[in-house]
Amino acid sequence: MKIAHIAPPWIVIPPKNYGGTEAVIYNLVEAQVAQGHDVTLFASGDSKTSAKLVSFFPRALLDEGVPWSGHPKAYYHLHMAVQQINEQNFDIVHTHLSSSSDIYLFPLVASLATPHITTLHSMFPFDRQGGRSGAADNYYVKEWASNLPTVAISESARAQVPYPLNFVGVVHHGLLLNQYHPPLIRFKPHGDYFAWIGRFSPEKGAHLAIEAAKRASVPLVLGGTIDRASKQATSYFYDTIKPQIDDEQIRYRGPVNMRQKVNMLSQARGFLNPIEWEEPFGMVMIEAMAMGCPVISFARGAAPEIIVHGETGFLVQNIDEMIEYIPRVGDINRDTVRQHVEDHFSARVMAERYAQVYDKVINSSKGSLSLQR
Repeated sequence: MKIAHIAPPWIVIPPKNYGGTEAVIYNLVEAQVAQGHDVTLFASGDSKTSAKLVSFFPRALLDEGVPWSGHPKAYYHLHMAVQQINEQNFDIVHTHLSSSSDIYLFPLVASLATPHITTLHSMFPFDRQGGRSGAADNYYVKEWASNLPTVAISESARAQVPYPLNFVGVVHHGLLLNQYHPPLIRFKPHGDYFAWIGRFSPEKGAHLAIEAAKRASVPLVLGGTIDRASKQATSYFYDTIKPQIDDEQIRYRGPVNMRQKVNMLSQARGFLNPIEWEEPFGMVMIEAMAMGCPVISFARGAAPEIIVHGETGFLVQNIDEMIEYIPRVGDINRDTVRQHVEDHFSARVMAERYAQVYDKVINSSKGSLSLQR
């Protein structure tokens, strides 16, 4: 199958540190190439991929210093990608809706003759900037998006969409598991600590993970990024999180790259995920489980689709229940946790499920052309 992916231009693929959407795109493209598909990736020039790379900028926009509000260059990337696709013969075009500027894809692909889908990586509204939300989503959906074949990344994410979109499937994210299988570890923890990794923002719950660790008298190691472009996120870290880091019970390792993340998760007794929002997926949960690390998560968003209570971790309703289950992570078989990821959340499984969606959309497109004739 000849596949074109249009990635957002903001973050390099694969991401250096934080970048959930970009990590998923990388995993999917690599798995599709490994399965023998002819894949072209439209992304920034500093991206690394086994696919054919087409780029219009040498570096990802954020690395060039372009702010999230700087949409003109992002639009140029999307426009040029669609234009080149129109000049070639692809079987399917796969676009990815993650940040605000990505909604320009709606009008750009509306008249695209090639069968296409978009994965909804983030939540509406997309017309948002600096804490405010506008009404542009309503217009974009009404005019262009309602018929666009769309894939949700979880049943929870699909249920939360406030618009009648044309969903053609739900495909969970997957990992390239060779990156999560360092030799000699055998999924046995070597540390005495629990872990939290993520973007420092209130809804991700780092402050609650700290509270749970303190009340349960267990060490906690934090890893993650600070969105310094966001005044709220920066204040949250420096006012709420940093004062509690004592380098004894509560430690912070800074932004963690892939190697550091794997080492941190492989040695942790468990992963604490006290999210305070309906998170569409939550890559870090399957990353932890890929290292055999049980996850204790609030039962919000997609967490109940990812964690099997009592087998791969625990689903809890509040901080008191999280504290109650912390001593029980030793009851979880870490090999079972890893096997669950291999069976349900590998890049191979993700690519196979997308292939089924592609076939469905391509066949539907052929049927529409027959009717038009």
